[in-house]
Amino acid sequence: MKINSLDIIDWVNNNIHRYLSNTDDFNISDGNVALCIIEPDGTVNGKMFGSDESRKQVSFNYAWRKAFQVRVTGIKTGEFEEMVFSNKIDEYAYAINRPDYIGWLGGQPIPIDKNKFLAIGFSGFRGETDLQIIADAITSLNAKSNTL
Repeated sequence: MKINSLDIIDWVNNNIHRYLSNTDDFNISDGNVALCIIEPDGTVNGKMFGSDESRKQVSFNYAWRKAFQVRVTGIKTGEFEEMVFSNKIDEYAYAINRPDYIGWLGGQPIPIDKNKFLAIGFSGFRGETDLQIIADAITSLNAKSNTL
């Protein structure tokens, strides 16, 4: 089974409560978090979680920006900025201007085929948790596919 964005969204939807129970994470955005996934063909899928429409939209905006930056660069958010500012990569090789760098953790490429990846952005928790929830989803979905 090849992992796809809808499976990831479904997994997050069914497991988000585990992450919301962490007070430090919940308090970042009062539990209003968002997931955005851009497929290699440009299809965008996502979901907002929480009860405050305004806060969910803010979280989704950040999730979108993280996913978009990953789509353009193929590099995790946070790591990309570190590489640019330490002159390890040419910032002009990407169609993103410095004021538009997201800078926060939570965006990551997930390989799905040779030379293809899902560009995923999650926002609303601490950056480490934004990354971990997707890592947990991928691990779980891979384990599930190996038992089929």
